Amino acid sequence: MPRTLDLPDLAATDRFGRQLAEHLPPGSVVALGGTLGAGKTRLVQAIAAACGVDPADVTSPTFVLCREYHGTRTIYHLDAYRLKDEDEFLELGPEEMFASGGLVFIEWAERVASYLPPDCVEITLEVTGETSRRAIVTGGDWLGFLP
Repeated sequence: MPRTLDLPDLAATDRFGRQLAEHLPPGSVVALGGTLGAGKTRLVQAIAAACGVDPADVTSPTFVLCREYHGTRTIYHLDAYRLKDEDEFLELGPEEMFASGGLVFIEWAERVASYLPPDCVEITLEVTGETSRRAIVTGGDWLGFLP
């Protein structure tokens, strides 16, 4: 059952990212959805910061397709927006990333949904104001901090 979390400002998005960094078990795959500018990369920046990665180093992987960050946890940050097809996604080696024990975040994951693991957590971000967002979380029932 989807759970909804209102994020009234950027600080709330950052807190949500810190909570995710704390609660996501090793090997978690998170499918990120939402329109352009909804805050998908901002959420990954917050998670990475909580894992000891300088958030300024975390940028959208739109043109490189995959970025890797190393802090207290390894983070793989993928973007499926510009992929020609699902075969191009497979060329990135997602199976190895999924099995690595790192955290995997995939922006525009709906484009590669058939290749995502069944226990994938889905987070859709909706724009509700200039800096406010709504996060709709499906899966990850163990994320006890969520309503």
